[in-house]
Amino acid sequence: MIIRKSTMEDLPKIMEMYEEARQIMRDNGNPDQWGTSNPKEEWIVLDIEDGDSYVCTKDGEIVGTFYFRIGEDPTYRQIYDGSWMDDSPYGVVHRITTDRKARGTATFCLNWAVRQAGGHLRIDTHEDNRPMRKLLEKLGFSRRGTVVVEDGTERIAFEKVLIGE
Repeated sequence: MIIRKSTMEDLPKIMEMYEEARQIMRDNGNPDQWGTSNPKEEWIVLDIEDGDSYVCTKDGEIVGTFYFRIGEDPTYRQIYDGSWMDDSPYGVVHRITTDRKARGTATFCLNWAVRQAGGHLRIDTHEDNRPMRKLLEKLGFSRRGTVVVEDGTERIAFEKVLIGE
C-alpha cells in the first residue's frame, strides 16, 4: 500500500467512500457520527487545497482516505474527564475511512500517521463507533477523555505516544 496526498481528481472516489462509510455506520448502530452528509464535500476540497487530505492506494486503486496534519488542533485544546499523556507536538487524524474489502488499510494508515508525526498522534471517534474504538485500542492508543467537536457533539479522545520508548 502507498499513501499520498489527495488530488482534486480523487474527490469523486473519496466522496463515494464516505457515502459507503455512512451507510455502514447506520447499518451497525452508529447513525449519528457522520449523519447523512458528513464529511461535507467542501471540507474535503479545503483539506485537499491545504495539503491535509491523503489517500491510501493498493495496486493503483484508492482503498482509504483520511485527514492528517501535524500541529495543534482546536478540537484537542480542551479535554474533559481525562488528560493528554504528553504536550509535545503531535499529529492528528480525522475522517478516516477505508474500502471494506481492503483488509488492514486503517491499520496501515494509522501506523503511517504515527510515524509521520514522530510517534505522537491524537484521534477521536464517536461513542457508537465500536469498530474504530476496538482498532485504536488494538494499535496501542490510550483512551484519554472526551473532546467536543465543531458541531458541539462529544467524541472519545485517543492518543498514542511513542516518544521516549
